[in-house]
This record gives sequence, structure tokens and C-alpha cells, in this order.
Amino acid sequence: MDHFISLADLTPDALRGLLNLAVELKKAWKDGGNRPLLKGKTLGLVFQKPSLRTRVSFEMGMIHLGGQALYLSPFEIRLGERESVPDVARVLSRYVDGIMARVFGHADILALAKYSRVPVINGLSDYSHPCQGLADFLTIIENKGWDLKGRKLVFIGDGNNVATSLLFGATLLGMDFAIVGPRGYELSPGVWALGRQFAAASGSQLLATYDPHEAVAEADVIYTDVWASMGQEAEAEERVRTFMPYQVNEALVAEAKPDVIAMHCLPAHRGQEITDGVCDGPHSALWDQAENRMHAQKAVLVQLLAVGS
Repeated sequence: MDHFISLADLTPDALRGLLNLAVELKKAWKDGGNRPLLKGKTLGLVFQKPSLRTRVSFEMGMIHLGGQALYLSPFEIRLGERESVPDVARVLSRYVDGIMARVFGHADILALAKYSRVPVINGLSDYSHPCQGLADFLTIIENKGWDLKGRKLVFIGDGNNVATSLLFGATLLGMDFAIVGPRGYELSPGVWALGRQFAAASGSQLLATYDPHEAVAEADVIYTDVWASMGQEAEAEERVRTFMPYQVNEALVAEAKPDVIAMHCLPAHRGQEITDGVCDGPHSALWDQAENRMHAQKAVLVQLLAVGS
């Protein structure tokens, strides 16, 4: 693995290997025995979009592994404005051992990876969010076990970057996947076609519907995300009206399996896509999920940056 750009770039065995490593690293941390596998290594953190979880989880992950992180704010580089993306990659990769970038356009991630001399990690783009996806499947495995055959993951909301990574991860691991939302907000045909390809190989069952009640029937996991992502603020009011029938609330969760877990990548707009009762209720896995960003990303960092990995 040269870079970490999309879960779709992984084989099922490679994805399971990363998840296994994340489990080991989390256990070591819980036992008070962090492993300094990245001693002397530095990770450059390039941000076009701010984030609580992405910055803190990567910085703390590097500290746990004995390395350090260098935060570069949106205004310090102005990626693609003050300096071209290829030039930023060429220069930054002379200074650091790895680059994590959280960007608007996926083309910027691809350009960074093309021109960088060191591994590049996609911390988020408009196409996919593989770090979030890896943390999500770590959380699912902790709750449902490693055998996901016949388990059902339901994503409720916009067919966005998070939904894309969940589709790829589920179908690589053999988990059933359903997506539900209003018309006009589906996953792109190209993403869905790739998910179908993975599903055919793993035996996953896929469902795309506009009926939330149909979608959540027999669900093991219900997952939602904000209705308007960063950069979509002008559409926010319209999206609230359009998506309100797809709110994840206690009544909808009650239609799933009794032991269903509820997930959200955060930040949550409580009272919109998800209610307080679900966020803070007995089915919520939100806080373990948020913590698992750090442990999942540590596995990626070790895989990419550790000598002899």
C-alpha cells in the first residue's frame, strides 16, 4: 500500500489486515503500552477544511506511535491557490515522512499522491472518506463480530463521501448494504457500479430505496450524516425540508433489530438528521466510533510509515 486514498483500492484481505492491526493497537493503548513504531517520523497535516476529529485523532495517533504531526491550517498553504497542488506535494514531501490531507476536491488528493515522494492519506475529499470508513467498520466489528455475512448496514441520507466509503467497506467485507434518501440525492452511478462489483465477489446484498421503513427492516446498523456538508451551506434550508422524512429518530430505530447500533460520523445536527434520543440512547455507538478514528488511523500510519511494514 503506497497511499491510502479510498477503501475501493484495498483487497478484502488488506482491509481486514488494517482492521486487525487497529484492534491490536487499540488494545495496546488501553493496556497502557503504546508501541513507538513511528519514532522519528513526522506526518504533515494539510487542511482545506477544519475538523475536530481529524486533526486531534491524527496528532494523538502519531504521539501514541512515538512520532509527531505538523498541522498546516487552510490559510498557511491555500492549496491550489497560493501554490499549485503538485508543487506543494513536491516541497512538503521533502520535509515530512507522510502527508494527510483533508480537502474539498478529490482531484487534489490524487494530485498530491501523484507528485509526493511520501505516502499520502485521504483525510476527506468530496469523493470518499476512507479514514472514517475504516473507523466505522472497526466499531461495527467490535459490536457485531468479524463475521459480517448476513449483517445489514443502512445509510440514511445524502449519497455523499461517507456513504461511498461505507458501500465500499461493506461490500469488501461481505456485509449487506442499504442506502435510503430522497430522490436526486443518490450515490453516483459509478460508485454504485463499483459497489455492485465488490458485492458480486463477496456475496453482499445491496438495496437502494426511497422508503426508510423498508430500508431499516432487520438492520444491524443504522448510520446517518449531516444533510448539508461543508461547502453546501447555501442549500442547507432546502435540504432540511427535503430530508426531514429521513430523520433517524427513536421510532425509526425501533423498526430495526432490537440490538441495532446507531452511528454518525459527527458533527451531528441534533434535531435534524438525528435526535438527542438516538445520539444519547442505548443504541448509540457514536462515541466509540469517534474514538476509533484514532485507532483505525494508527493502523494506516503504521502500514504506510513504519520501517519494514
